[in-house]
Amino acid sequence: MQVSDSSGGVLNEPNVVPMIDVLLVLLIIFMMQIPLQRKAMETQVPPVQQREQEEEAGDSDQIVLEMRADGSFAINNETVSEAALDARLHQIYDNRPAKLMFLKPARNRKYQEIMHVMDVARGAGVQVIGLTPKEADEVEAAQ
Repeated sequence: MQVSDSSGGVLNEPNVVPMIDVLLVLLIIFMMQIPLQRKAMETQVPPVQQREQEEEAGDSDQIVLEMRADGSFAINNETVSEAALDARLHQIYDNRPAKLMFLKPARNRKYQEIMHVMDVARGAGVQVIGLTPKEADEVEAAQ
């Protein structure tokens, strides 16, 4: 407390130093929490040479689920409705020992839609989901 010179009364001022200390401690705590909340998605991208060799060999054992720009779906260029997607994936993967699928979403598809399709694929028994790299889209567009 201070005594005011002009009015002669007592002047009350809050001590903000302890409040600033508390805020800095909270800021440090929250900053430490951010790296712990991040979730990682494991990705496995083969080298460019290996991808080119596999494309030339014409490996038909791969399953590619394409999420087209118009909202439709295609499994290995076979159009599938969204309602029949789960049944079709079960039909493909129930008797298959290697449960690997490649997902090729169009650029305009939302993250939520991609995650929903990945959940449907996981429910059908797919263990590994690979996303096609951007270079593959650009190469196909050029051809």
